[in-house]
Amino acid sequence: METTNLDKGIERKARFVGQREKAAAGEGGTSPTSFHSILFESSDSGIVRGKIEPPPFFRDLNLDQIVDAITTGREEYSLKSFFYIRPTNLMLIGYRQEIMRDLESEPLFAGIKSFSERMHAVRGHLAAAENWRYKFSTERWFLDAVEIYCTAVTELHRDLERANPNSRGLRAFRDYLAQYAESECFKTLRQEADVVRSELSAIRYCVRIKGGSVTVRPYESEIDYTATAEETFGKFKQGAVKDYLCKSTSLPGMNHVEATILDRVAQLNPQAFRSLDDFCAKQRDFLEKPIADFDREIQFYIAYLEYAETFKRAGLKFCYPQVSDTNKEACNCDGFDLALAGKLIKDNPRIVCNDFSLSGPERIFVVTGPNQGGKTTFARTFGQLHYLASLGCPVPGSEARLFLFDRLFTHFEREEDITTLRGKLQDDIVRIHQILEHATPNSIVIINEIFSSTSVKDGVQLGKNILERLSQLDALGVCVTFLDELAVFNEKTVSVVAAIAPDNPTQRTFKIERRRADGLAYALAIAEKYRLTYDQLKARLKP
Repeated sequence: METTNLDKGIERKARFVGQREKAAAGEGGTSPTSFHSILFESSDSGIVRGKIEPPPFFRDLNLDQIVDAITTGREEYSLKSFFYIRPTNLMLIGYRQEIMRDLESEPLFAGIKSFSERMHAVRGHLAAAENWRYKFSTERWFLDAVEIYCTAVTELHRDLERANPNSRGLRAFRDYLAQYAESECFKTLRQEADVVRSELSAIRYCVRIKGGSVTVRPYESEIDYTATAEETFGKFKQGAVKDYLCKSTSLPGMNHVEATILDRVAQLNPQAFRSLDDFCAKQRDFLEKPIADFDREIQFYIAYLEYAETFKRAGLKFCYPQVSDTNKEACNCDGFDLALAGKLIKDNPRIVCNDFSLSGPERIFVVTGPNQGGKTTFARTFGQLHYLASLGCPVPGSEARLFLFDRLFTHFEREEDITTLRGKLQDDIVRIHQILEHATPNSIVIINEIFSSTSVKDGVQLGKNILERLSQLDALGVCVTFLDELAVFNEKTVSVVAAIAPDNPTQRTFKIERRRADGLAYALAIAEKYRLTYDQLKARLKP
């Protein structure tokens, strides 16, 4: 049976894949090289089929805004799903942190960015090859794509060898790439592309245009008048002149006249164009899947590090947190709400940072204080830090120790939904009941000012019931409330207060201080400022 060029190409690629599999199994040949993913250590980790939706708490914690900011301009990579799939073990978090640390090396980061730009060009050329209907035009786009790809692989291999990364992920990919770059498969691809390019570059021809007739014939050593023409018209260019050239916004391609000329050139040079035909058929599937996957997955790291850099330039700090799945003693120094900071940083470079810590039996922050004082921001920061840490990312702050949770629940106020036929209080109770029903000792629960539609007495009782249940679970959490009575509940609750300026109780500092709730003291300070205390009123009303 006759074997086609395409069959030979597939067979050759299969041989390389087979060599990798044998090496990984220890069956001789080259040294074992195992690479699955730069995001997941094993071949099946994190793989989710179908459309992936963001977790339900994303909107409450403004994580949707953070992910939007990170992925803007990188839509071609479909990165959002990587921020929705959360590692469930400490090994994978450490795997990602190692890669993040490696990429903080400027030479390595620049090398991988250069690789990504070349792979972007490869995809652009392949898309152009599919979009143009003229055969030789599409084949030339394809040839260019292959050459850019070969350069991308060669340069990245060189950069990884020079960088000598420490992370398991980048070392595994470096070893895989070294084996691929030295494989017969890749060497043949590059050599054949060079040969075809050389044959095409050697073609010389003449085009004679007379009236409506175009004649294509072989080049016969005619004089090239280009230099003479440039010299003749060069004398008219004196000093700076206006550029009247127009820039086309469409992809460069051929019109029907140019395509017809090229057909005639192909007839004059059949061997070179036959080589181009054979090459395109043979190398149709030249793009290695692990390399294409790496190009997409590495964007998770690049995008996040570039996003974090915008805050670092403003003097804010990021750190690699210690993450534990057993120790619930969480802490953070100099932390901040990423979503809020992203909005403020352009106009107000001074972002207020806060610290927090839970030690011993402490599990739940009860946050009180004046409205617009930073209570909800603190709750969001607590959730954001834990979620980003669980992705393996550096988090805001100079130091952090965080807990690897199994599930994260949020309960923020919602607008009344008339379709449920439930009042606001009933809706709050139903939603919090669902959370407590599904929460475990390893969950995080963030509650933001609920039961505001009922009396103080009922709100206190309902709030205590919730804190009692969370305490029994031993779950981590934050409870933002206007009820000072909840601030000191048991040994598992910690009272923190949104502070005000000592000399001006109407001015918020946005600092969250660890101390007893002082709602009455705050009200008294406001009354004193405006001379509305009992004694002041009595003195003013005295006849």
